[in-house]
Amino acid sequence: MGRTLRIKVIPNSKREEISEGDPLIVRVKAPPEKNKANKAVVKILSKHFKAKISIISGKMRREKIVEID
Repeated sequence: MGRTLRIKVIPNSKREEISEGDPLIVRVKAPPEKNKANKAVVKILSKHFKAKISIISGKMRREKIVEID
C-alpha cells in the first residue's frame, strides 16, 4: 500500500499543471466527461511523482483521494 494524497481537479483548463497546497490542485485540459479528466489526472500525476497512481475515492467529484505506489 502506498501513500494517499488529497487533490482537487480543475478540468477544461487552458494548461495542465500541478499547484502545491492542501489539497494539491491539478489542472487538466480534458473535459469531465467519459472519464477523460480522470485519465488526464492519473497521467500528469504519474509523470510528476514517477510512480503508479490510482484514484481510490471521488471518481465523480472534483475532490479526489489518490494513491501513490
